[in-house]
Amino acid sequence: MTPARLPEVSLLIPAKDEAENLPEFVRLCEEALGKAGFGFEVVVVNDGSRDRTAEVLEELQARYPFLRVVTHRRQRGIADALRSAMDEAHGEVNVFYPADLQYLPEDIPALVTPILAGEADIVTGTKQGKYEKAFVSGIYNGLCRLLFGVEATDLNSVKAWRREVMAGVPMRPDWHRYMVVIAVADGFRLTSRPVPLYPRRAGVSKFTWKRIPGGVLDLISVWFQLRFGRKPMLFFGLAGAALFVVGFLGGVAALVLRFGYGIGFRPLLNLVETMVISGIVLFGFGFLGEMVAGLREEFREEMRRRK
Repeated sequence: MTPARLPEVSLLIPAKDEAENLPEFVRLCEEALGKAGFGFEVVVVNDGSRDRTAEVLEELQARYPFLRVVTHRRQRGIADALRSAMDEAHGEVNVFYPADLQYLPEDIPALVTPILAGEADIVTGTKQGKYEKAFVSGIYNGLCRLLFGVEATDLNSVKAWRREVMAGVPMRPDWHRYMVVIAVADGFRLTSRPVPLYPRRAGVSKFTWKRIPGGVLDLISVWFQLRFGRKPMLFFGLAGAALFVVGFLGGVAALVLRFGYGIGFRPLLNLVETMVISGIVLFGFGFLGEMVAGLREEFREEMRRRK
């Protein structure tokens, strides 16, 4: 049994301008996983690299039979890279690992063992050691625990999962950060393992502060999808009803002032108009959302039947 013939575990490796790190990373994969006791493959996605990543991967493919390569002509991000890698992977257990050598392949068996043993469906790595973005990562993890009730300490690290876990996770741009909370909401079992974090050996980090605002908006979007995605009327209907009631009471007050006391107060009239119109519009959004949610449920049911 060779790793290339029967892969039980597929490593999904997004790589953007990692030509300097890839040879050592692949060598360490062979060294650490060749004796791990399970078949494996390494699927590297060249995500629109502008350095020698393509040439390096071609050379590595000729040397390592377990290595497979997927190429994106332009940078599409980690979420799309993971989806492309999963389309090519054969393993029943998938592992997301970066190619920058901040995480070493020797820690991969600790991530996949609970899944292979049937103890968990998802395993997240908990970063050990100091790192530059600890403050931002701490805020992200704290918000996820608060909003989603996920008990894992670190959701923004390497992770392993059963292949079936991702079937119901929408891989929109940058939503790979929330794949764990979405999967847990679907009932999959989660655990974590400590994973050392090392300084980057070569290249530059792809994370910048510009991604933080988008990450916050994505967090709100995921929370809304999980909380109200299947019953949008709970959000839009309640908000619309509240605004409509405020407008109605304001209208009653305006009528009393106008005909009871002869006082005309135009700002109150404008408030009434705004509240009533806003309430009706939100109700309309709620009905449209219910129609979309119904179509999505029909689609999910059809996908379940095909399985």
